[in-house]
Amino acid sequence: MPLRGAPDHDDVAAASGPRPVWSRDFALFFVARALARLGDAMLPVALAAGLLQHGFGVGAIGLAMAASAASFAGLVIFGGVIADRFSTRKLMIGADLVRLVTQSLAAVLFFADHVVLWQICAIGAVNGVAGAVFQPGVASTVPRLATDVQGANGAIRIAESAAQLVGPALAGLLVAFSSAGGVFAAHAATYALSALCLLLLRPLPVTPANQAHGSSFKDDLAVGWREFRTRTWLWGVIVIWCVYMISIWGPTVPLVATQVVQQHGPGAYGLLNSALGAGTVIGGLIALRLRPRRMLRAGSIALFSFACFPASVGAGLGLTAMSAGAVIAGAGMSFWSVMWATSVQTQVAPDVLNRIHAYDVAGSLAMMPVGQALAGPAAAALGAGNVLLVAGAMTLVVSTALLSVPAVRDLVRVDPPAPLPRTTAGICEPARGGSH
Repeated sequence: MPLRGAPDHDDVAAASGPRPVWSRDFALFFVARALARLGDAMLPVALAAGLLQHGFGVGAIGLAMAASAASFAGLVIFGGVIADRFSTRKLMIGADLVRLVTQSLAAVLFFADHVVLWQICAIGAVNGVAGAVFQPGVASTVPRLATDVQGANGAIRIAESAAQLVGPALAGLLVAFSSAGGVFAAHAATYALSALCLLLLRPLPVTPANQAHGSSFKDDLAVGWREFRTRTWLWGVIVIWCVYMISIWGPTVPLVATQVVQQHGPGAYGLLNSALGAGTVIGGLIALRLRPRRMLRAGSIALFSFACFPASVGAGLGLTAMSAGAVIAGAGMSFWSVMWATSVQTQVAPDVLNRIHAYDVAGSLAMMPVGQALAGPAAAALGAGNVLLVAGAMTLVVSTALLSVPAVRDLVRVDPPAPLPRTTAGICEPARGGSH
């Protein structure tokens, strides 16, 4: 379905309109996600510029990025089980504090000009572990804070996109006027502020899985896997997404960073990422307005536009053309992301949502470090520009594959009922080790 134009009865659910999203707690979560994404958007610029300045090449940049992605993808499934057994809010706060420490250490290393690749990779790996503990709770937190799940996802996506818009440009300025160490220090500060926002959240209401938990860790893991594999639309997307990560996103991130920084400088790379962020803001705004009845069909169609990002850089177009391609790509990816997140959060029962989301994230990201690690060798063999052109072509293949799966393209949206009002007596957080 087109992203613009009047909605028809087949593609847009008839509804009385969006239900309320905003509350004090959702606003705090909204700010926490925006701050965390601001720091994450600065990180590729810091890694690319910092490692290049210390004599490393594209292979080292790919390995540094892959270290975090690999530990995250390998452990996030276990993070999902942990999130279903303990307080998600406390787990997220702890993960933010761990990353505050690691990014502060990275800042010290870059400030001291003592940059050793294995140390940077080790820091990235610890960050990945912390992210694996943090991420599963995000999926279950959104529907517990907002009745309009799509609206909440759209709002968070816009906030994260605005951070993506500002982050790379800010990182470029910090690198230009300070050093890569300044970017890592700023990144650490965003985790501190995110942890503070989460600390100020009122305890979240419990989900059925956490009210009485007598099953073993292994049993919980098995239940999550059983629930995952019975949903064809879910595992079908994940299988296809593995191809996306190997052939598109994995190599695109380090190769675009290296190409643009080497040819145009860190400031130009920051500008290009800001353009991508601007596109994702646009996509988030579209997702706030359109309510497709078949959400994954609409998202898959929008995903075709992502080809513009790697293809424009690979073709060696000017900075203006590359920025335009990034805006278009960002809009399509953002729309897909909101459709996908909302589908998972509304189609899956709350008592297994953390685990299902963990399997979703693990499967989605499992092949990203492979793609990142192969970026350097592929660029050496074929040329970085040609690899990026292939990534653009593969985007079309992946989007077509998503639409070819009936369970994906025909999945009908589900709008959850309004939650019960939260009362002081009904939302007390349990003692340590209990439910949340």
